Amino acid sequence: MQLPTNPFKNMLIKREPMWGCWAGFATGYAAEIIANTGFDWLLIDGEHAPNTVPTILAQLQAVAPYSSAPVVRSVNHDPALIKQLLDIGTQTLMVPMVESAEQAAALVRATRYPPHGIRGVGGGLVRATRWDGVDDYLNKAHESLCLIVQVESPNGVEQAEAIAATDGVDAVFIGPADLSVGMGYPGNPGHPDVQSAIQKVIKTVHAAGKPVGILAPLEEDARRYQALGCQFIAVGIDISLLRQGALATLARYKELPSQPTTRTY
Repeated sequence: MQLPTNPFKNMLIKREPMWGCWAGFATGYAAEIIANTGFDWLLIDGEHAPNTVPTILAQLQAVAPYSSAPVVRSVNHDPALIKQLLDIGTQTLMVPMVESAEQAAALVRATRYPPHGIRGVGGGLVRATRWDGVDDYLNKAHESLCLIVQVESPNGVEQAEAIAATDGVDAVFIGPADLSVGMGYPGNPGHPDVQSAIQKVIKTVHAAGKPVGILAPLEEDARRYQALGCQFIAVGIDISLLRQGALATLARYKELPSQPTTRTY
């Protein structure tokens, strides 16, 4: 069996816009519903959603028949957890809060087998090898992997050039919510200072020849970030879509208290 291709990585190479959705319900059933709608990619969130390795595996299996490419976000930089996520078949990994080239390089090593990294060998135990069915997986695994690092803090912004230049980092994803909090503007990623920092990261990462992504559920934000050069943009969050749809439906039949609006993302 040949090494499975990575559809997300292939789409990045084409330099075309990629519209995504956050999958936060932590179930294969909900992830499959979103995958069936036609988003280019899905973020299976292991950081803020109540996910575990088994629930992430179930979602990878559920979305496998569809064209939506799964991206898995780890909860942290733990190489042992990264090893497990790769072993269950994660091909595109997003890691939060990367603030230096040293951290980025450590993450690259966590995704590579020796002598280029520290990933442990699972062999026939793991889904990634199709239980030893993939020919020469140990030497070819890196070809199908895509590492996305998140820049979402003032330190990360300052170190964006070095982070993006790190060999093995395939793309950078900006986190507006954490960045706005870190800069002293909680809940206000639209603040001019935050927007200036975002634009700086986009230009810096482009200069390094790497693609940039961002989370932007509001259309005006998404269009602006696309115009600035973001290639892969998450324009929906499944939990928010459910809540908004439920409120809109209920509002047709009864008067509801005014709902707060947020531009946190």
